[in-house]
Amino acid sequence: MSENIKMQLQCPMPKFDFDVITLGHGSGGLLTHRLLQSGVFDIFKNDVLDQQHDGAVFEMNGKMAFSTDSYVISPIFFPGGNIGDLAVNGTVNDLTMCGAQPKYLSLGFIIEEGFPMTEFWEVLLSIKKAADKAGIHIVTGDTKVVEKGKGDKIYINTSGVGLIHPKASIHHKNIEEGDVIIVSGNIASHGMAIMSLRQGLEFETTITSDTANLNHTVLALLDQFGTAIHFMRDPTRGGVASVLNEIAELTQLGFFLDQKLLPIDEQVDGACEMLGLDPLYVANEGLFMAVVKKEIANDFLLALQKDPNGIHAAIIGEVTKAYGGKVMMKSRVGGKRMVNYLTGEQLPRIC
Repeated sequence: MSENIKMQLQCPMPKFDFDVITLGHGSGGLLTHRLLQSGVFDIFKNDVLDQQHDGAVFEMNGKMAFSTDSYVISPIFFPGGNIGDLAVNGTVNDLTMCGAQPKYLSLGFIIEEGFPMTEFWEVLLSIKKAADKAGIHIVTGDTKVVEKGKGDKIYINTSGVGLIHPKASIHHKNIEEGDVIIVSGNIASHGMAIMSLRQGLEFETTITSDTANLNHTVLALLDQFGTAIHFMRDPTRGGVASVLNEIAELTQLGFFLDQKLLPIDEQVDGACEMLGLDPLYVANEGLFMAVVKKEIANDFLLALQKDPNGIHAAIIGEVTKAYGGKVMMKSRVGGKRMVNYLTGEQLPRIC
């Protein structure tokens, strides 16, 4: 029995007043009240949310991280996930990249009039499943409804707070010459899952999004390696290339990649080639990049590869004083090329 079916049995869809979202559901009146009481408050029930206040009141002791993001993906349902789990995982991972254990999340919906209640319920279930897996509580939020034609089904905003791990010291200022660059898994899977669906591409197996929460994986690595982990970032929009260009510019160090070392699924690579896309610039939603001290790189990689989120992890390059402020890559045939910032929008509405 699939997890989605199990959740539907545990959380059967309540009887709503309408089969679709109406403008009345965003009015702040009776329909809004019923939508929240029958759906949101029940499915995300916890002591803080149960206060049903304008905000959330809770206690946290120690250094904190805070992050926010909005999700406008099209289509909202895709192989491997949907906009709901994407919204939770995205903010969880942003906090995690700061070295934080995510604790609390806000949830904001902008829903287009006419959005089917069945699809809204499926999104809610995915949010619940992703939040439970990450161990994060949804404690406050907001719902707005816009007229038909003024949105695109549903947009979601999530903001989150978390406590910084006591051994974490993650900052681009820590990066040094000789550090090793590691990526936690196959690149470009999320972006190509979306593009394959949009373009109707068919392969032997379905390309699926890599959307996943990374907090448990990263916190275990911080436990083991602490401050020897100099920097972390999840390569979402703009992909691996954009992350490396950003930190190269900030540090004025060079980042040297070896194309042969880049982990990528064969079908994803084929899809990129068919569509004329460079996988270095394609979005990911369940990966992170780490810049670590050379002395711990192999142990870090072995520990990561033992985790379900890091099976395909690989060392892909190193930090050097050469090419200061630039990203350079050795090609499969031995030549070298500059990896520049992405120009324009390669994949619109990807996350």
